Amino acid sequence: MSASSPPLADRERAALADLLGELGPDAPTCCEGWTTAHLAAHLAVRDRRPDALPGYGLEMLPGGERLAWWSHRLEDRLRTSTPYPEVVEQVRSGPPPWSPMALPAAAEAVNVSEFAIHHEDVRRAQLGWEPRVLPREEQDRLWSALGLYGRRAAGRRGLVLRRSDTPDAEKRFGNGGRTVTGEPLELLLWASGRRDVARVEVS
Repeated sequence: MSASSPPLADRERAALADLLGELGPDAPTCCEGWTTAHLAAHLAVRDRRPDALPGYGLEMLPGGERLAWWSHRLEDRLRTSTPYPEVVEQVRSGPPPWSPMALPAAAEAVNVSEFAIHHEDVRRAQLGWEPRVLPREEQDRLWSALGLYGRRAAGRRGLVLRRSDTPDAEKRFGNGGRTVTGEPLELLLWASGRRDVARVEVS
């Protein structure tokens, strides 16, 4: 990857938008109950509606379902009112300058994992998919993004995430518990709940 290449989050966004456009609105995804139209609307709302963001960040907490309801209502409204190609173009173009999701800190903290995960949500729901071979520097970036998902996946049992492509590289959450081994992208998918499609070993 050259020094002038776009950031990883931007490359994943562009590749996902290309795939959404190619497949159309009715293709399956790995997000239960969601087609590509649902996923595109989710990403566009996330970029453009700051009032939706609390529902995404807090929906797992007590009372968070009320916030999540509003976020999903905004997604449904966009999906049913706007032609699918326009929604995909909103995903491709990214957040407007005034959006919190346009801040560099957001790209660093959440956009890399968001777009890598959702890109695979679409890829791995199609027949004949194969894992991508990512450059080492991209796997390193995904490895750095694993903390939030690792803590969630660990719960009270604890968790060890271990890289299969780098000797002695692991992240520990809590007091051990399960050990999950794989490349960083696969670990990210596993820790974010995509366990049926993540190619990892669990012990």
